[in-house]
Amino acid sequence: MNKPVTCDIFCAVVDNYGDIGVCWRLARQFAGEHGVAVRLWVDDLASFRKICPEIDPALPAQTVRNVEIRPWVSPFPQIEPADLVIEAFACKLPESYITAMAHRQLKPVWINLEHLSAEDWVEGCHRLPSPHPQLPLVKYFFFPGFTPQTGGLLLERDLLARRDAFRRDPRAATAFWQVLGVPPPKPDETRVSLFSYENSALPELLAAWAEGDKPVCCLVPEGRALPQVKRYFEEVGRDLSRRDSHVGSNPGLQGYSRGNLQVRVLPFVEQERYDELLWACDINFVRGEDSFVRAQWAGRPFVWHIYPQLDGVHIQKLRAFLARYCAGLAPDVAQAQRVWWEAWNGEAGRGTEPKIPVGEAWNNFLAHRPTLRQHAAIWAQQLSGNNLALNMLDFFREVGKIRAS
Repeated sequence: MNKPVTCDIFCAVVDNYGDIGVCWRLARQFAGEHGVAVRLWVDDLASFRKICPEIDPALPAQTVRNVEIRPWVSPFPQIEPADLVIEAFACKLPESYITAMAHRQLKPVWINLEHLSAEDWVEGCHRLPSPHPQLPLVKYFFFPGFTPQTGGLLLERDLLARRDAFRRDPRAATAFWQVLGVPPPKPDETRVSLFSYENSALPELLAAWAEGDKPVCCLVPEGRALPQVKRYFEEVGRDLSRRDSHVGSNPGLQGYSRGNLQVRVLPFVEQERYDELLWACDINFVRGEDSFVRAQWAGRPFVWHIYPQLDGVHIQKLRAFLARYCAGLAPDVAQAQRVWWEAWNGEAGRGTEPKIPVGEAWNNFLAHRPTLRQHAAIWAQQLSGNNLALNMLDFFREVGKIRAS
């Protein structure tokens, strides 16, 4: 039998869960679907454990779901480099490992897996080589993306089929809510998941939900947005303490309510359970990169909180995605989507346009929910033919054949 391809994936955990979320999905897909022998090197196993409870941060090596997990420590151990080396999101490989790569007779295929972007320039940079200045090594840039000229997106072989089976089976949703300790949705309720960074628009949105004419149930995983949610209800509670309005919270920080808004606090869940949360909700608020992609596979209307950058580059990335995503929508629907996303990201009303209140932008977006839901399902199907893991393995074999010839 042929020896399996070996792969080392290096992940520096920068934003708690986004980087490791992508790397863990890629490692599992390589190992589980393609028989690749994967070692995943992670510099923060405690954060990793949040999305994979089987991880023991104290172990020097462990195998979880066919992936060998190793702590990325200094000094780095002397090991034989893999056939395929993936440097996730421009993390810097250990110098001793790079030297060992150069000493291999058949040099590894070295890939820098870049951040996801919808910008046009990505197509021209995808798969470009970058020779090492001193050593006989070449690193290649691999860009995820939304067009056939990019590396595509991470998508497990059976994900969309599992999603559809989950939605066809009412018992699956009922069991899911029971496990989370959350009651099933009411007939007229809008159920949203809220996973975001700190956001100045959040208090205004919570107020709009509370004062709206339809019930909203907001599910908030533990994370960076939760202190803001807690602070909002504390401040509203003080303001309304002498009135008859109801503001409730329980001592265990499991939920809050005001008017037509209920907030349920969820523990941070493993990746498979988070996918089900996205499938089960009407609208999903996501952040960064990993949850952004998973929301698209969910085929539901979603709202992206892009990682903020001081120079404003993130807004260019946001608008580049909106231009692609809204291309098939009617002008009024596309406008509602754009205005709401920019309001959520702090951009609505900048420049010559009048400022749009967050609540108004949300209501305009929500008015188009049936159309946006249909559009989201079509978008997911269109993207599903461009698979990042398959493309990366095809590229590995292509470069390997060239080197062997």
